[in-house]
Amino acid sequence: MSGQKIILPEDLVKRGRIMQRHLEEELTRLKGKILKMGTLVENQIASSIKALVERDNRLAQQTIQNDHQVNAMDVDIDEECIRLLALYQPAGRDLRFITTAMKITTDLERMSDLSEDICERAIELSEEPLLKPYIDIPRMAQKTEQMVREALQAFVSKDAVLARKVCLDDQPIDDLTHQIFRELLTYMVQDPATVTRAIRISFITKYIERIADHATNIAEVVVYLVEGKIIRHIKTED
Repeated sequence: MSGQKIILPEDLVKRGRIMQRHLEEELTRLKGKILKMGTLVENQIASSIKALVERDNRLAQQTIQNDHQVNAMDVDIDEECIRLLALYQPAGRDLRFITTAMKITTDLERMSDLSEDICERAIELSEEPLLKPYIDIPRMAQKTEQMVREALQAFVSKDAVLARKVCLDDQPIDDLTHQIFRELLTYMVQDPATVTRAIRISFITKYIERIADHATNIAEVVVYLVEGKIIRHIKTED
């Protein structure tokens, strides 16, 4: 037994501090990866709407192709989170940060999938006469992009107030979805020849609404990260 090294309490404390410093550095890098993924997804959303409005099939196809980059980043970040959980066995806020990161990347990946869906409908619509000028859809998409951007900003700055604002901003998107659908329904009733185009446009508005829902999901987990409160399915107060 004389050959065994005795580990003193101060050595354990020092080792713990070193591990915590390494974990903090790893979490900073993880945050950078999430922001990079978020930026790419924001570009996917913007490009899909631009392809729709400008009837640009080449841009639509390129946006569809870019989805594989988002998928690869989603897998990479998930694997990184699992590695950090196994290596450091974090607790408290660090544990919440890692589990939050995994949820955020899932929502971002689904946003990219929805952008791909928009591009597919945009390609189909480009082969038919324009039903009506695109005015409300770009406005709706712009508000949704802002929600995504602010949700990620809230995550970076750990800003629960901004996160709650994003949750409230989801309602105007829902209202626009219903408004556009009512307008499309009028077209379909008045002229059955518009039905196919109107349905495809209604799909696009639903895709945008779902992107806004995913931005809301991110905002909700940011509140959990900062406050330790789960606010899903709870009406956010004005």
